[in-house]
Amino acid sequence: MNPVAAILILAGSAVALLAGFGLVRFNSPYARFHAAGKAAPIAFLIAAGGASIELGANDAARLLLAAAALTLTLPVGIHLLFRAVHRTDPTTRPAVDELAGQPIDPETVPSSAHPPDGEEHLHDP
Repeated sequence: MNPVAAILILAGSAVALLAGFGLVRFNSPYARFHAAGKAAPIAFLIAAGGASIELGANDAARLLLAAAALTLTLPVGIHLLFRAVHRTDPTTRPAVDELAGQPIDPETVPSSAHPPDGEEHLHDP
């Protein structure tokens, strides 16, 4: 095996392992999604770079296609997970608005964010 390819594959594996530690260590779902969503494509791109050196041009083209698909679709998937958690679990919302530096008052949340009991959103705002 080419030493450069081996180093790249091991480096990609190390980045993926660090992402795994982030999934276990962080408390909020937002931090966990962030750790997985940022590290996964980077780990794959590094490991795919090493694998493409070893495999040759035809398989490198396939890895490039997979990398492009991952890079284009993963941010959308992570965003949808963030949005689903934010809409369904009010306990994960921060208690302090760090931009304003003030506590968040639950009474000031728009009524569209919390439908009346028994009703569901018919469409997303």
